[in-house]
Amino acid sequence: MPHPILRALGFSGTRALADVVVPRRTFHDVILPAATRRAIDQAMAHVTRHDLIFNQWGLGERHPGGLALAFNFAGPSGTGKTICAEAIAHALGRRLLVVRYAEVESMWYGETPKNVSAVFRMAREQGAVLFFDEADAIASRRVSSPNQAQLRESNLVVNVLLQELESYPGVVVFATNLAANFDPAFERRIRAHVLFEMPGLAERAAIWRVQMHPRTPLAPDVDFQQLAERYEVSGGDIRNAVLKAALAAAAEPGPDAQKRIAQRHLDEGMRDVLAGKRVMRQSLFDPVASPPDWLQAAMRIRRATQLALLVAVLALLAAAVALTLALAG
Repeated sequence: MPHPILRALGFSGTRALADVVVPRRTFHDVILPAATRRAIDQAMAHVTRHDLIFNQWGLGERHPGGLALAFNFAGPSGTGKTICAEAIAHALGRRLLVVRYAEVESMWYGETPKNVSAVFRMAREQGAVLFFDEADAIASRRVSSPNQAQLRESNLVVNVLLQELESYPGVVVFATNLAANFDPAFERRIRAHVLFEMPGLAERAAIWRVQMHPRTPLAPDVDFQQLAERYEVSGGDIRNAVLKAALAAAAEPGPDAQKRIAQRHLDEGMRDVLAGKRVMRQSLFDPVASPPDWLQAAMRIRRATQLALLVAVLALLAAAVALTLALAG
C-alpha cells in the first residue's frame, strides 16, 4: 500500500491485479502449425489425465511436490499464445485470470511479492486458469549476490512465485517471447513447453479466412491465398490488418448495404501494419538511427519533469516528517 501521507493526498494506489475473462474463444478460433498443435494436445493431456496418473495410479504419493499444472508458451508476439490460454480455460469450463507484470509490480518495497501471492489466492477462490503474460519479467533469473534493493526485490518475487507453484492445485500458463530469461528453478516447475512459431503459408491463408465472420461482406476479388503468399506475418498482424481493412471499407462514401471489403483494403491494411512495425523497430532497436530533434527535446522535458516531481514528493515527505517530530516534541 502507498505511504500514509500519499494516501492522504489522494494517491490510493488501488488497482486490479488481474483481468477476469469469461473465455469465449476455443481451439477452433486459432490456426496453429502442426507441431504446435501437437504440443498443445499433449499439454491438455496433463490436465485431463492428471487424476488418473497422480491419484488412481498413486504417483502423487511418490511425487508430492509441484501440484500446479504449469505450461510455458514461448514464441513471437501474435502467434496465438493468449488465444490458446483462453481456449484451455474454455475447455475446462473455467474463467481466465490474465496477469501482466505491470499490474502486479509496485513501487513500494515488498509489495510486488504480496501481489503475486494475492493473484494466486484470487485464482484459488475462483477456480480459474491463471495466465501470466510477458512472464519473463516476473520469473527472470535471480542474482546470486544482489547489492541493490531492486535486485533483492526481484529475487524475492521469483522465490514467492516458486513457493506458490508448489502448492497451487490449478492450471497456470506462462507466455513469453524471451524464454531464455527464465530462472532455471522456475523452468523445472514447468510440465510442458510449447513453442509457438510463425505460421507457414497454409496456416496464414487459413488465418485470413478465419478472421472473417459469415456476415462480413467481401468483394469478389478477395484472394486469401495471394495474401498469404505476399505477406509472411503472424496471426496477430493479420487480425490487425483485417480490422484496418474493414474500417477503410466502412468509411468509403455510399450506402452501407453496397460496401464490401476488397483486396485493396486488405493490402492497404497489411501495409499499414508493417509500416507501424518498422517505426517501432527503428525507434527501439536501431542503434544507428537517432530520434528526431523534437522527440529528443520532448524526452528531455519528460525526464526533467519526472525529476522535479520526485524532488517535490521527497520534499513533501521531509516536511511531513519534520512536522510530525515537532508536534511530538
